[in-house]
Amino acid sequence: MNIAISNTSGTPIYQQLFEQISAQILKGELETGYSLPPIRQAATELRVSIITVKKAWEELERAGLIYTVTGKGCFIAELTPDEILQKRNDMILKQMVLDTAYYKSFGLTVEEVFELLKKVY
Repeated sequence: MNIAISNTSGTPIYQQLFEQISAQILKGELETGYSLPPIRQAATELRVSIITVKKAWEELERAGLIYTVTGKGCFIAELTPDEILQKRNDMILKQMVLDTAYYKSFGLTVEEVFELLKKVY
């Protein structure tokens, strides 16, 4: 598991954790059954609060990406290829709704957004 936390980002740290781990799961970098580090250990290694890691793990579980076994820890859930595709698309669409509102606030047209996207992609 490879995580890079930015303290200067406008994105809350728990959300950064959620997004990065989600992406690794959905890209197959973290395989079914992989054991996430215990919350306290992850908090220490990442130099963030236990509450922050706990919130990220709860979001991952709510999203169906991990499951908890009492006394054993948190593990990557078994997902079918269709479930992975659906979860990925849901996450992307959620972000696109936020991004679209931002672009609209500048008065950009779909064509202008697409041209800017092509430049950065």
